[in-house]
Amino acid sequence: MTNDDNSAPGPATPPHTRWVLTSYRSLSPRGFLILMSLLGLVSFTAGITFLLMGAWPVFGFFGLDVLLIYIAFKLNYRDGRLHETVDLDSHQLTVTRYHPSGRTETFGFNPYWVRVSVSEAVDGRTSLSLTSHGKLFQFGSFLTDDERKEFGGVLGRALQKARMSAHA
Repeated sequence: MTNDDNSAPGPATPPHTRWVLTSYRSLSPRGFLILMSLLGLVSFTAGITFLLMGAWPVFGFFGLDVLLIYIAFKLNYRDGRLHETVDLDSHQLTVTRYHPSGRTETFGFNPYWVRVSVSEAVDGRTSLSLTSHGKLFQFGSFLTDDERKEFGGVLGRALQKARMSAHA
């Protein structure tokens, strides 16, 4: 979660704030290459050992394991490209969702009427949503529970400031 505060407070320019919400990926592309290289080397070595002992089908299963792990990581990285931007000024709150496929969705709200809600389930899982005119919009599903709580507070305070600047 990053905050790009583009506000240049002046008499003619209302404050504008932008947040970019992204999911965290702990393994960098370089780390992924190292991990897959080590995994491939270990699997190849073990496979050759079994091949020399006469258990030739095991060699193929070691290769299949490495392939499946590679596919799982690639799908995980693809899902990691999902991100959302939250733009707020005194007249509009806009949430734009960028899907891994390249499709985008944009949702607009009046900052005066929208409310931020962070609800917590019995098991401790949280959800972050915006409510306006009886409709509920959930976002930030890829964030951790603590990040959703933190961002809910930050956005709530920013909405209060935007409402005050709209009245000024």
